[in-house]
Amino acid sequence: MTELFTLTRSEMAQLLLSIEGHHKITPLELLQKTWNEHHQSDVVQGTTYAAFLSTSLPPILEKLIKGNRTAGFSLQEIASLAQMIEYSNASITSMQNWVKRDFKEYFSSPKIGKKYSIHQAALLFMIDDLKAVLDFESIRNLFKGIFVDPDRDDDDLLNPLLLYNTYADLFEHLDCEHERFIHTDTLTEAEIRLAADEIVDSFVHLTKRQHQIVRNTIFIATLSIQTTYLHSLSKRYLNATLFL
Repeated sequence: MTELFTLTRSEMAQLLLSIEGHHKITPLELLQKTWNEHHQSDVVQGTTYAAFLSTSLPPILEKLIKGNRTAGFSLQEIASLAQMIEYSNASITSMQNWVKRDFKEYFSSPKIGKKYSIHQAALLFMIDDLKAVLDFESIRNLFKGIFVDPDRDDDDLLNPLLLYNTYADLFEHLDCEHERFIHTDTLTEAEIRLAADEIVDSFVHLTKRQHQIVRNTIFIATLSIQTTYLHSLSKRYLNATLFL
């Protein structure tokens, strides 16, 4: 049975940071660490080699494992990476529509030759997350508050990769602390907002208004991941019911 190499959003963000050179370990080392953490029983039993042989790897991951760094991705490579993210429903067709129509102002041209930049990849991952709770017009309005002018990078309140990494880390922290946090009734709206506030406090360059914009975006994105999880769980139970 073939297994797909799956990453959490936080792990994907770390991988993108490593590819960009902003991480203390290489993409290969990060992937090795992540795979081992997801296969603790195989590590203990000494069966990691056999288990990894049954793991399906997209071509972009094979490239990274071979030690080949890249400054940019094709749209197909970004879609392949997105499909590795847990609970993601991204497809190459959806992304083609986003870059050519729905969010074309952010993808009017690839940033790295004929390829899209790592930050544009992070932006596509964010769109995939946010569409679970927002329509495209609302996402565009949210992006205007964070990224201001789509044709410039120097006016971003936070760059796309930093924003993606921030809310992915927050969700993973809350997820570990509360075990699928919305299910436990121990985490309130105020608690999530406070956690986001504490993170955004570290971005000292932001004005009070900008702080609120970034805080609210992180809040929305964190809940969107939970919504995506619930959709995925519902589909699994539906499929199981129909299979009976």
